[in-house]
Amino acid sequence: MQQPIAILDSGVGGLTVVKEIMRQLPREKIIYFGDTARTPYGPRPAEEVTRFTRQIVDYLIQFRPKMIVIACNTATAVALEDIRSRVAIPVVGVIHPGARAANGRTLTGNVGVIGTEGTIRSGAYEHALKQLSPSINVISLACPRFVPLVEQGNFRSQETQEVVETSLHPLKAHHIDTLILGCTHYPFLSDTIASVMGREVMLISSADETAREISTILHDRNRLTREGELPVHQFFCSGDSRMFRMIAQQWLGEQIELTPVVWQVPKIG
Repeated sequence: MQQPIAILDSGVGGLTVVKEIMRQLPREKIIYFGDTARTPYGPRPAEEVTRFTRQIVDYLIQFRPKMIVIACNTATAVALEDIRSRVAIPVVGVIHPGARAANGRTLTGNVGVIGTEGTIRSGAYEHALKQLSPSINVISLACPRFVPLVEQGNFRSQETQEVVETSLHPLKAHHIDTLILGCTHYPFLSDTIASVMGREVMLISSADETAREISTILHDRNRLTREGELPVHQFFCSGDSRMFRMIAQQWLGEQIELTPVVWQVPKIG
């Protein structure tokens, strides 16, 4: 039986990673869990996000995956090393791939990072970028209004345009040439973000870069699936299955096999 790649996220954002894996590695089977009932993770305490991440990993382990991908920047920032210490298979996050790509592409050394409150508060991107290039100038900005827009399927409305313009306004004065979309939800809004920031700013999707890293790791470990029929992927979500299905099928361009999962949902704050 083919071992899948297990992917988890706070909601639909990790579907941006799924889409890239499906494009780059079409014969890899994917098991995806979107914790839509408890999204967003950004405002939640680190301990709570770590607990949620452990719970989802424990659920996904039953499918005997060959790799776990934490396709959530907030969970990567606070729980990646914890999960790596608990399982015996590779665990990939989304922060270091995006940081490496931005460091390699900036010409001015002025790099912007947008993400949830939790990701920005952790300083994980700044730390990763400074490790690669100590002289790099990192401007970080939390954009907490973006994830709710995406989870509602609201990608291109006038409201979305206004929220993106207002949220990104503080970055305009810093003359960045590279902007890391430090949340896997944000590529859903990439057209609007690009129009607001202008053509001189290159957008870096942590989702795209993570898919490339997954391919490299599996290749190096001789674990790539190269033959056989195209797999049937499995999707699980803890919240509104109708909305999840609509967004997933629109983004991935195909019908999906979706199973709702119900568990207790603590309030934020």
